[in-house]
Amino acid sequence: MEFNAWSIFVDLGFVSILFLIGVILRSKVKFIQKLFLPAGIIAGLLGLLLGPNGVGFIPFSSQIGSYPGILIAVIFGALPLISPAVNWKVISKRVGSMWSYSQIVMICMWGGGLLFSLLVLNNIWGDLHSGFGLLLAAGFSGGHGTAAAIGAAFQSHGWENATSLAMTSATVGIISSIIGGLIFIKLATMKGETNHLTSFKDLSPELRNGLIPTSSRKPSYIDTVSPISIDPLVFHLALVSIIALAGYYLSQFIGGLFPSVAIPTFSLAFLIGLVLKLILTKTKTDQYVSKDMLNRISGGATDFLVAFGISSISLPVVIDYFLPLSILFIFGLLYAFFSCRLLAKHFFKDTWFEKGLFTWGWATGTMAMGIALLRIADPDTESTTLEDFGLAYIPMAPVEIAVVTFAPFMIVSGQSWLFILLTLGGAVVLYLFARANKWVKTTLVEKKSNISA
Repeated sequence: MEFNAWSIFVDLGFVSILFLIGVILRSKVKFIQKLFLPAGIIAGLLGLLLGPNGVGFIPFSSQIGSYPGILIAVIFGALPLISPAVNWKVISKRVGSMWSYSQIVMICMWGGGLLFSLLVLNNIWGDLHSGFGLLLAAGFSGGHGTAAAIGAAFQSHGWENATSLAMTSATVGIISSIIGGLIFIKLATMKGETNHLTSFKDLSPELRNGLIPTSSRKPSYIDTVSPISIDPLVFHLALVSIIALAGYYLSQFIGGLFPSVAIPTFSLAFLIGLVLKLILTKTKTDQYVSKDMLNRISGGATDFLVAFGISSISLPVVIDYFLPLSILFIFGLLYAFFSCRLLAKHFFKDTWFEKGLFTWGWATGTMAMGIALLRIADPDTESTTLEDFGLAYIPMAPVEIAVVTFAPFMIVSGQSWLFILLTLGGAVVLYLFARANKWVKTTLVEKKSNISA
């Protein structure tokens, strides 16, 4: 069928039906509640099963695989307008351990995944793309948003299957995040390693079924402009749409000047968002920009990205790459386990399990999965894990965006080993920096002294 404006309407209509089914299933089915599956994941899995890549019952258009590339530009374009200003003194004094630990975990997954693939997988399967190892971090620590970005970047350089494989990585990562996290909590309870643990039955109803009762709802401050002039939703949608549009045209312009260079639209949208934020701040018009509304727009774009991303996975491609993908995922899970169970003990003392559990959640799934797991082990946020990570992520975000932006370009330019050197070497330097600043809380010497005592 010819793709036109009605095709987009039909795609949005059917995925909306799947969203509502996902919400109903989350609110009613105990098994789904215990897995903390978001409605977007459920919608995506149903779309994959019932859509053109499954039984063909839902008539999605052939362009649903293109939507994530557009939506990720919207998400990254909104990020600068949402992010707070960096307070380096607060970060270094309070959350140096969390920042160095989280940054090391993230960049080592990027460099380590690529190194493992080049040394092992690419030698066994000679026809694998040289960037195959990046699929691990793109899907696991990045989630579906980063998977869409990396997939789109590699597709622009001729790797057609990149998006399907990256989306598969993200989906497997989220499922592994939930199942593995619940197992860790159960085992930690038996060993007495938790500090603030509650059982699942004690969780608030909204965390289990996803529905917020009237008494628990929080106000959102979205009416920064009068509806008589323009609806606040339209105003904020216009802001992020302009940013994403500018990023797209700038990407096209650079591509025209340098045909061999393909800079992702989402990266340029982020830079344009930074410029717009600076302009708004200087002109004191940032008071009319609602972070609550932008968070909702960004969150909504993420939900649609996840649903369309999973629905667009090509099952034949996944089957063709099943063995190398499985081995790569096992390597990633073992690395995440090491980070959660062993490395966390080295950086944190009293609340190492809670911080390690949260890291397992976002390093294999998404930030939301990390929060969901943390809410079980630390329902009253007594460990300050979320607050510390929120501060620590401020300097982490530019590094992550730089990695996502330049990693595909470096790979296709034949700079794979330089990328590995920069990421893994940077992790070593960062660890030494953390030791010098005494951010590493537990050393081997201390462990031995405790045992002898």
